[in-house]
Amino acid sequence: MSWADTGPLGVLAVLVAALTLHSHVNATRWLRRTPRRGTLDEPVSVLLPLRDEADRLTPCLRSLLDQRGVPGLEILVLDDGSTDGTAEVVRRVAAGDPRVRLLTGAPPPAGWLGKPYACQQLADAAAPDSTALVFVDADVVLRPYAVASAVGALRTARAALLTPYPRIVTGSVGERLVQPLLQWTWLTFLPLRLMERSPRPSLAAAGGQFLVLDRAGYRHAGGHASVRDRILEDVELSRAVKRSGGRIALADGSALADCRMYVSWAELRDGYTKSLWASFGSPLGAAAVLALLLLLYTVPPLVTVVAAVAGAGPPALVALVAYLLGVAGRLVTARASGGRRWPDVLAHPLSVALLGWLTLRSYHLRRRRRLFWRGRPVL
Repeated sequence: MSWADTGPLGVLAVLVAALTLHSHVNATRWLRRTPRRGTLDEPVSVLLPLRDEADRLTPCLRSLLDQRGVPGLEILVLDDGSTDGTAEVVRRVAAGDPRVRLLTGAPPPAGWLGKPYACQQLADAAAPDSTALVFVDADVVLRPYAVASAVGALRTARAALLTPYPRIVTGSVGERLVQPLLQWTWLTFLPLRLMERSPRPSLAAAGGQFLVLDRAGYRHAGGHASVRDRILEDVELSRAVKRSGGRIALADGSALADCRMYVSWAELRDGYTKSLWASFGSPLGAAAVLALLLLLYTVPPLVTVVAAVAGAGPPALVALVAYLLGVAGRLVTARASGGRRWPDVLAHPLSVALLGWLTLRSYHLRRRRRLFWRGRPVL
């Protein structure tokens, strides 16, 4: 084969190059940075919903107790029907600290999913004078000035909702393949500057692991009651904020917090399976997105190998360039978010293929009404 036969591969390489350039612009020009230190003169409520988190709670709660720069800090912890002794861990770690209040959550009413209802109960119980609400998950460990810096970044952005995305910590091979795709997807495909300026709810992203809200803006958007039945309650809350006229923003929070969302392949698989179906709008939309991702990022290395074995030099070279451009996009994301770089970025095609399989599994189990999380049905 000659260079004249590489037209489709050349188009594919150009598309990958454009997406990698977009991720570079997002990461270097449009992604907000959070200061490592800050002080506040406003009261803040940190809200921690828990369900069966006894094994991983201690580092998170200790990091909350170590927060500095927030004189008016309260820490509300809600035990959402745990059966593993979560409440006892809270009492032991808090050791009577007056800033900590432990609440016993009520079962979700009809029409509510568990996580949104737990968050709504926490927000309702926050001190009346708190002007900012900071939602934190149990798998997040904060640096000492994280809350002060994150709320300060919210005020600087003049936003009602800010996600200071934490550094994602990975251990197993499955985590290293899948978890970096969280930051990669929005840095590659979401125009961050336009997202902040546009009132369109479809241009929205958020991460519930570490989520900062202006309390008045949260109430104006309807709080978690507006997303009571949404599995992706964090993203849907950001859309509700936009619909209410508020502004949202994303920031690099890798200097403020670490997060290891899952600690085993089974937990990761089930965690993604429960929610991926809700990420695409429809099965047809999911099929179109996955087909495009596989074409752009998984096909090039396969073509490289096949063409090289067949002695077709030009197609092999163009496909190799397309593959390396995709790797460059993952490298940009890793540098911007504090993630692992080598050799993980080289496995990007496998990561995309694995995402496709998890999405198919999510739709398959949803259709059979077999989606559960922490012992509760998702649907």
